[in-house]
Amino acid sequence: MTLVVILGTALAALVAWAIGVLVRRERRRLGTSAEGHRIESAATRRIRDTRRYARVLHHIGGGAGIGRIDDRDM
Repeated sequence: MTLVVILGTALAALVAWAIGVLVRRERRRLGTSAEGHRIESAATRRIRDTRRYARVLHHIGGGAGIGRIDDRDM
């Protein structure tokens, strides 16, 4: 019985901690300025473009085929 209580308390503490972390992150995101939104948007776009470029390189067989990349693939 004591073990169940200890495990329940530990699980409740872990869930409370995780919720606290998420709430703090959300509060920080709400205060983002217009400049911050612009920077985040540009970074997200660059990450997406980098992934697309890597997928194209993988599709054509690695870095040796960089000259064969078509504009429509990017």
